[in-house]
Amino acid sequence: MKIIIAGGTGYLGKLLIEYYKRDKENQIYVLTRSHKLDDDNVRYLNWNGVTVGYWVSFLENSDVLINLSGKSVNCRYTESNKREIYNSRLLSTDLLCRVVKHLNKPPKVFIQSSSATIYEHSENKFMTESKGNIGIDFSMDVCKKWEKVFNNYNLAQTKKIITRTSIVLGNKGGAFPLMKKMTSIGLGGKQGRGTQYVSWISEDDYVKAIDFLINKEEGVYNVCSPNPITNRLFQNLLRKKMKVPFGLNLPKMVLNLGAIIMGTETELLLKSRKVFPEKLLKLGFNFQTVSFNEFKI
Repeated sequence: MKIIIAGGTGYLGKLLIEYYKRDKENQIYVLTRSHKLDDDNVRYLNWNGVTVGYWVSFLENSDVLINLSGKSVNCRYTESNKREIYNSRLLSTDLLCRVVKHLNKPPKVFIQSSSATIYEHSENKFMTESKGNIGIDFSMDVCKKWEKVFNNYNLAQTKKIITRTSIVLGNKGGAFPLMKKMTSIGLGGKQGRGTQYVSWISEDDYVKAIDFLINKEEGVYNVCSPNPITNRLFQNLLRKKMKVPFGLNLPKMVLNLGAIIMGTETELLLKSRKVFPEKLLKLGFNFQTVSFNEFKI
């Protein structure tokens, strides 16, 4: 396949590159703001996510375009950071859609990243694609506007897919290495009340879900394990896996202080994401890691 990954130098992009470059017949083109040397069947193309450039020609006659562009939300939600979070997602998505619309031979499939955080805080109801409640706070609004930009374009020759992805767990990046470090130093107790749900997916299942969706019908898909668990249980299981005998509980007040020191927001830990991949399961996707008990660290 000829695969284009916009914003592909982040954690999820690196997972996809590693997965697809194993097949030397795949051609992978990565749109990135940084300058990187080409590697085997991976070529890096410079773009700024705002304006058209030489990279446009590489989208012609491609099989898959995957858009992962966007500033990390692991930051303080200052007005400046909020603007950058919005702009880095909305402008890059609009740019790619405009470009695809005018190509002679556009990508066969366009996979647009979104987030499972689009759904409201829920400790009871499972949030499915058809029955999930979407709210109005900052994070949910970012996701709504992100998806709206994508949905505003009618791309007649391109299948459009939106992936609402939960936290991806693995040792190659993302939040999990920090979770393990906190647990190893005795800070692996419940966070806040501990009743909030953690929706997650393993690295292997994430990349295989993306690959699986290339050949499925267009629409919105929750990309997460079918078994979200409470924060309290998640932390207990993580301690057992790491053979750490105890973990201090971290009340909300302590987390608020820690978030200020670390330059992040407590929402990433305290919001309950009880998300269910109804459509993936109906289509027969086979999760290799179904429960966190099976997860290997």
